[in-house]
Amino acid sequence: MKRWPNLLFAVLLLFVFHAWGQADSTSIKQFIRGQAEALAGPAMHGRGYVLDGGAQASAYIQGKFREYGLKPVVGSHSFAQAYSFPVNTFPGKMILKINGKELKPGADYLIDAASGPYIAKDLKAETVDMGGITDMQGLKKALREFDGSQAYVLLNTDTMCKALGERIEDIVPGLPEGCYIIPQKSKLTWTVECTQNAATVFYVKEEALPATVTDVSVDVKALLIPNSRNENLFAEVPGEVKDSFIAFTGHYDHLGMMGADAVFPGASDNASGIAMLLYLASYFAVHPQHYSILFIAFSGEEPGLLGSAYYVAHPMVPLANIKFLTNIDIMGDASDGVTVVNGTEYPEQFSQLQQINDIYHYIPVIKSRGKAHNSDHYYFTEAGVPSFFIYSNGGKGFYHDIYDKPEELTLNHVAGVAQLLIDFTNGY
Repeated sequence: MKRWPNLLFAVLLLFVFHAWGQADSTSIKQFIRGQAEALAGPAMHGRGYVLDGGAQASAYIQGKFREYGLKPVVGSHSFAQAYSFPVNTFPGKMILKINGKELKPGADYLIDAASGPYIAKDLKAETVDMGGITDMQGLKKALREFDGSQAYVLLNTDTMCKALGERIEDIVPGLPEGCYIIPQKSKLTWTVECTQNAATVFYVKEEALPATVTDVSVDVKALLIPNSRNENLFAEVPGEVKDSFIAFTGHYDHLGMMGADAVFPGASDNASGIAMLLYLASYFAVHPQHYSILFIAFSGEEPGLLGSAYYVAHPMVPLANIKFLTNIDIMGDASDGVTVVNGTEYPEQFSQLQQINDIYHYIPVIKSRGKAHNSDHYYFTEAGVPSFFIYSNGGKGFYHDIYDKPEELTLNHVAGVAQLLIDFTNGY
């Protein structure tokens, strides 16, 4: 990396760039908000696997690449890299009634994302205390007693899981076909699964459950798509050195829809990150750098980093040609600064970020942490590509729920993150 200016020159630059940053930060924030609103808007259906939400997001991002004048990477005639994987979806209506009262999907309950289809009316409900199960033999015995002729309300599954050293997600696949209600004390957080189980399982907020559950009615359509077509998107801004790259990445997929009514917009995760990536693309398109700038928008992150894993196995540019990669995920509010995963792995680059921020005060704080298998940087790091994963700290904590909406994004200090990343890139 280039060395930063001597102290006197740095102080002069501080006043010049601070004035520029204050004047320009509003337009950056407006740009990011506009893109996040589009990507997390109703037309995108949660950028998932129902109503072509992911495909519509892909088309939108490719349109922006063309609008900004970006090019497909050398040797490719397209912005898209197609691949496929299985995914379980809930494309139709979803009804859960307890004691005759219909609950609200997403607000009162979530369905386990690997649940199978199920239709039943006025099932008798039996309450089962799972808290006394302390070993796998006890669990297997309990499972044998579930016959599917009635609904089961499973109490104290958290106590059981603690005793077994297992997660509830590891136990649910072993449930026989039938309907199960698991009360939830904590926040409802959904996901995406690539398999379909025999059982239909609902995680229901405790306050939405009556004191005694007597009967349950269910209507769930679940469809396992064995080869769901997905696309990674990539584009470049050629630099003076055409075959060496600084890369920016982020995932554009989210959870989509749970039935016809519950939509997971994914404004912070990760419409905001893709909005940041699009801002950087628009900036570098008119400010080319010494090295070429590579932009990659991944699908398949939510089911388990599938898009980035596929890309690393089938790279569109040689991985050895990437000088540094920054993955951007969750850029909704940087009131408490940002965290840099791999900051401890690449201390020189992390120090560079700190030095820039010490001069220009773009964001409140930059925190460092070690390696983590938690976003799309991971497989690049494992393949030897120097990589950061940067996410913002702040906001209301809406994550993988129906409340992660564009209007909830404050975007505090997010323009400063953009300016930090631009200056960091200029240092190469």
